Amino acid sequence: MLIALIVIVGLSLLILGHEAGHFFAAKKLGLKVDEFGFGFPPRMAAWRRGETEYSFNWLPFGGFVKIAGENDRLNGEIEKLALLPEEEKRRLFLFRPAWQRAAVTVAGVLVNFVIGWILLSFILMVGTPRALVVGSVEKGSPAEAAGIAAGDVIKNYLEADAFIKFVDENRGGVVRLEVKRGGEEFVIEAFPRLAPPKGEGALGVVLAEAGEEKRGIFTALFEGLRRAALLSLWTFVAFYEVVKNLVLHGTLIAGVVGPVGIFSVAQQTGQLGLIYLVQLVSLISLNLAVINLIPFPALDGGRLLLIAIEKVKGSPVSLKTEAWINGAGFIFLIFLMVVITIRDVSRWF
Repeated sequence: MLIALIVIVGLSLLILGHEAGHFFAAKKLGLKVDEFGFGFPPRMAAWRRGETEYSFNWLPFGGFVKIAGENDRLNGEIEKLALLPEEEKRRLFLFRPAWQRAAVTVAGVLVNFVIGWILLSFILMVGTPRALVVGSVEKGSPAEAAGIAAGDVIKNYLEADAFIKFVDENRGGVVRLEVKRGGEEFVIEAFPRLAPPKGEGALGVVLAEAGEEKRGIFTALFEGLRRAALLSLWTFVAFYEVVKNLVLHGTLIAGVVGPVGIFSVAQQTGQLGLIYLVQLVSLISLNLAVINLIPFPALDGGRLLLIAIEKVKGSPVSLKTEAWINGAGFIFLIFLMVVITIRDVSRWF
């Protein structure tokens, strides 16, 4: 329960941080912001400071920002707004220069990237305990038969190579493994096979070495930035592969999880300690940054693409085209989320 609460709070803060990026960028550039909401409606309470209304809402998951003139083009209000005095028009999103609209749009992505970078750097500064963790268990393997599960920590080994050597030396025999699962520690006996299937080991487990040595503050910041950049690149490639496989083959590649799957991963991660949950939150933040930056309709990246097209051709994309693109993109994203969620839930049964 505590782990789930930490993940919910972490996700909410990441979404709120993303929206705060849009908010502060808009304020800095002098745009009018109608509302900044904590959570989602129905509304619980609100107060006004200056021209902006700040609201607290009953669904405490993230937040939102309403920038004046941001969606009025698609709402058919552009003709009415065009008649406003210049002083009022210049404070509306849709009448601002392309670079300013792009800056406001990308600000949320930048905040998520910075959060991911800072959290990764913090982890490197404090260090994390070393551990050998079971990442996954092959179906029908000796490990599955012995009761080994993903997320288990192998207590009597810290390095994967040493563990694999130990198992290989005992093929056809028995190995006794000290395992930690949650708050429990126990011994499991497993029987490594002599001739495992191609691509699998004698036990049939995928291992991951966890743990980081402490770094100095400047080394940690530099290494954190390097890792944040690499993880962002890998996330972009992974998203491309997900869409490609879904469109061309109608299947999802292994390892993709949605909101339901994140809680399952968090439960496994939480067994290693709180610092590893912080690491998970940093990875989620980087994922939010990259996915939002992808030039896909209904995402920040899609809006950036439309702004770029407008800059190149000298005029905005037609209202009909923009509405169709955003609608189709939104439907696809909902479809993708439903497919991923169904698969996440099916893994529980």
